[in-house]
Amino acid sequence: MTKKSICVYCGSRFGTDPAFAVEAEAMGRLVAEAGWRLVYGAGDVGLMGAVARATQAAGGETFGVIPTHLLRQEVGKRDLTTFVITETMHERKKVMLMNADAVVVMPGGAGSLDEFFEVLTWRQLGLHDKPMVLLDVAGYWGPLKALMDHTVAQGFAEASLLDFVQSGASAGEVMDLLRRALS
Repeated sequence: MTKKSICVYCGSRFGTDPAFAVEAEAMGRLVAEAGWRLVYGAGDVGLMGAVARATQAAGGETFGVIPTHLLRQEVGKRDLTTFVITETMHERKKVMLMNADAVVVMPGGAGSLDEFFEVLTWRQLGLHDKPMVLLDVAGYWGPLKALMDHTVAQGFAEASLLDFVQSGASAGEVMDLLRRALS
């Protein structure tokens, strides 16, 4: 059986709730303990850095992808198992998704939303069928889920759009969802 790779999109900041960092560390540790590889944005700041360091500390493999213009801003983490530098953000997102079996979206800002909506759109268009899971720490993604419901209710998307995304309140719940989806 080949090693599974989990793409984790998350903030380059820690956010205001300490639970975000706690769950980032738990996510990284659990990915490693499952024998899976972390695919992420290669930053060493915020939740990105926390999830990567936790994966490494638990003996897991890391696959980081960062565009040249963010090497300094996101403090490119060069001690990863695999470290890929891309020219553009779009290329970064493509390389991350192509090297993953599933996607987890943790709390984050505009960049995490951009990543989420791009892979959701690709899923809607049939360009991939990878599981997508929101790590909904402390209800962080409630407004996003409400927006998706609203989009469907207003006739701008089929109800099937909602089936593309699952949600778990903790890293443990997310891992349970991933194990079922990837088995």
